[in-house]
Amino acid sequence: MQSHQSQNIETRRRRAAYRANHRGTKEMDWLVGRFADARLDGLEGAALTLFEKLLEMPDPELQKWILEGDASPGADFAGLIEEIRSFHGLPARKPA
Repeated sequence: MQSHQSQNIETRRRRAAYRANHRGTKEMDWLVGRFADARLDGLEGAALTLFEKLLEMPDPELQKWILEGDASPGADFAGLIEEIRSFHGLPARKPA
């Protein structure tokens, strides 16, 4: 039987996966959803919390961060945005 904590993490992962795959635009569903499908199983604790916070960002801002690479996502999300960009084979973000 699973512990309450592991059930909670699984519930959070399922919710995050749903939110990542149902962003509102096909482009964002694909960009964020594919990353989530591939990586959510390995996320827990602070990394999962950070991904959940990223999912709260508006699509236009998030899309700009991921696709343009020269827009600054701020210190909180910079590493995660780089992971998503790398996952999709996009070049590293240009230095500020």
